[in-house]
Amino acid sequence: MNNAPLAERMRPKSLDDYVGQKQLIGEGTVLRKLIEKGQIPSMILWGPPGTGKTTLAKIIANYTDRPFYTLSAINSGVKEVREVIQKAKSQQFFGTNNPLLFIDEIHRFSKSQQDSLLGAAEDGTITLIGATTENPSFEVISALLSRSQVYILEALAKDDLLDLLKRAIVQDEKLKQRKIRIKEEGALLQLSGGDARRLLNLFELVIDQQDEEVEVTNEMVKEVAKQSMARYDKDGEQHYDIISAFIKSIRGSDPNAGVYWLARMIEGGEDPKFIARRLLILAAEDIGNANPTALVIANNTFQAVNVVGWPESRIILSQCVTYLASSPKSNAAYMAINQAQAEVKESGDLSVPLHLRNAPTKLMKEVGYGGEYKYAHDYPNNFVEQEFMPKELSGQKFYEPGANVRENELRKRLQVFWQEKYGY
Repeated sequence: MNNAPLAERMRPKSLDDYVGQKQLIGEGTVLRKLIEKGQIPSMILWGPPGTGKTTLAKIIANYTDRPFYTLSAINSGVKEVREVIQKAKSQQFFGTNNPLLFIDEIHRFSKSQQDSLLGAAEDGTITLIGATTENPSFEVISALLSRSQVYILEALAKDDLLDLLKRAIVQDEKLKQRKIRIKEEGALLQLSGGDARRLLNLFELVIDQQDEEVEVTNEMVKEVAKQSMARYDKDGEQHYDIISAFIKSIRGSDPNAGVYWLARMIEGGEDPKFIARRLLILAAEDIGNANPTALVIANNTFQAVNVVGWPESRIILSQCVTYLASSPKSNAAYMAINQAQAEVKESGDLSVPLHLRNAPTKLMKEVGYGGEYKYAHDYPNNFVEQEFMPKELSGQKFYEPGANVRENELRKRLQVFWQEKYGY
């Protein structure tokens, strides 16, 4: 075990040792109570890399004393799934608890592979725990999703990551023999991106390249990180670095860089649907109303990629990437929903103005529901000024049109309608 990476050596064995995800397994949470009672539902654990999905599955198996089978969707198929299910069925005769089947990267399973899990999950032969870094709504078939609870794991916070480092220094058999002081932790935290596995493995690389007495600095960490950069690996850490460079290049209006990073992903064997989904999000987040056609093209790209498949999809993706990169940019819609959500969290459930309320019954009409509402299409230019916000937020502006041709036109239209109310 001493030859295993630090992240593996420091893998928690119990719920009390598990770092982070208090919203899921903290004292008194629903999932914690289910684990303690041994009432484990089939579940999908969705979250970024290094947030403890595999660890949590193993802890659940240990805590509930269940047989634990694990498959990776990268190198397993229907045959392997059926073999595990058959083993689980044979164990039922010996009175053991039904096994847990953990499938890592379940989003990489095809529909037929996921279908092969349905019967066993439904009749209780196995309890499924799937782990995914992708939105299960897109990647897990609805029949399997409806039979599973989805739990969202979050990237670890700064305090969680620092706690992991401190534990490693004092608990790990190798590290506790060294004299280690972390003088600066900024680079470690930044390069880890909230990924515990990445943090610990980078930390071990830094320590291994130093003498017995180590004082960790940001420059030291950056230098080691540069030396250890690997080629693109769709199943590894650089997957997220490449997609980050890809998105930032398109956001920065550089079609040449955008298509280069696209080529890196294609040559690395990336799932074209993953790339297409990212383009769909970018079209709304970074282009928005500066060019509404961008979202249409991105959506058509996503549909076309699903229909056409490899290798021709690369041409469709290239067209979309170069178009989006060359398009005017605006994050106004993205900022608007961020600010509106922040206001909702701050101000809570404010009352809907009476004139905007639905009035399906006579009593509701009598008390004023919908009574003073003005139907916009009855007025010139299909507009009439009235209050649409809760009274506490009257005049509050969330959408600020970007400084581009299309949104400048929207701004002028809003200025005509609302005059000084929203300050357009």
